[in-house]
Amino acid sequence: MPRQGGAAATPAERRAARPGDAADPIRVLIVDDHALFRRGLEMVLQAEDDIEVIGEGGDGHEAVEMAGDLLPDVVLMDIRMPRRSGIEACTAIKDAAPSAKIVMLTISDEEEDLFEAIKAGASGYLLKEISIDEVPQAVRAVHGGQSLISPSMASKLITEFASLAKRSEERTQQVPAPRLTEREMEVLRLVARGLGNREIARELFISENTVKNHVRNILEKLQLHSRMEAVVYAVREKLLEIT
Repeated sequence: MPRQGGAAATPAERRAARPGDAADPIRVLIVDDHALFRRGLEMVLQAEDDIEVIGEGGDGHEAVEMAGDLLPDVVLMDIRMPRRSGIEACTAIKDAAPSAKIVMLTISDEEEDLFEAIKAGASGYLLKEISIDEVPQAVRAVHGGQSLISPSMASKLITEFASLAKRSEERTQQVPAPRLTEREMEVLRLVARGLGNREIARELFISENTVKNHVRNILEKLQLHSRMEAVVYAVREKLLEIT
């Protein structure tokens, strides 16, 4: 924290007094509604020669005001805080101090909080289960342009992205006609005409069970869930025309 009264010289002043150390310290703002946790972070970070704690805040409202005044390089901020949440503050801080890198340091392992924090502009999402001694390196990494996410949260993020990618692929993937056999295309055309399995079987001179197998294969190949979805998909992709 900044000096008060006749306190000893700050780390920045101590560094300035040492010749040959011209690198500016990483300016860190700590925001958490638990004073003891803030104090613990401050003690660990102030022990580092290349990091300076320039201020502390107890809620999201203070975080935004202090970030605008102090222009920190890195903000370590909790999510669950009074008056204004860390996620709400994150968006406002990015407006007030665009160059600041924000790391959410929280107990929340909720996927929604992770996604909202990233959307709000956070560069990191770390759970408080990490060793406090790891925080200085996290500060350096984020300040250097890296993005940090706790491993357990990263796996959730990867799973969600994979799911989103699959859903997007299902919406936009161009499915060429050769993916369906000639017989499957015949079945699909008859399904599009509103025929049931028994009617399709009579039309194509095959068993009803064979029709069911063809319909199941069509849905699996197109990654769809119902006959109607298959028809809509096929029409949209111009695999067939309904006249």
